[in-house]
Amino acid sequence: MAKLRISNEGLAFLRQWEGFRPTPYQCAAGQWTVGYGHVLRSGENYDTVSLSEAEALLRKDVAEVEAALSEALKGIELSQGQWDALVSFTFNVGIGNFKKSTLLKKLKQGDFKAAADEFLRWTKAKGKTVRGLVRRRKAERKLFLSDKDDQHNG
Repeated sequence: MAKLRISNEGLAFLRQWEGFRPTPYQCAAGQWTVGYGHVLRSGENYDTVSLSEAEALLRKDVAEVEAALSEALKGIELSQGQWDALVSFTFNVGIGNFKKSTLLKKLKQGDFKAAADEFLRWTKAKGKTVRGLVRRRKAERKLFLSDKDDQHNG
């Protein structure tokens, strides 16, 4: 697989779904978050972040997600839309959850249609369905299936 990177459109998609918050807040899953969905790590303490600081944190977080995806998806050919959708999904649910997911299993089996449908199962935070996650997963699934030139779009 050629080394894919998130596209400008993919970054815009991710920014849109994460939204910009200059001050720390608790996300639906209860994690302290700032900027464009940056989960605060031990030792990080932001009273506020600027747009440029949030962008730098986003790009650093995305690079970590991409490295993990590249490892988990070795040998699987993906289109740009599929990659962008998977980066958005994994950014949101976490690398550990992605690595244990049926979505990844379906991709490894080459069943891209079933993998696309797996996005729709990840709509809960703390056991409750979140409308924003329902909308996001539908959008990620649509992006995953969007590339007409790809043989895996079902």
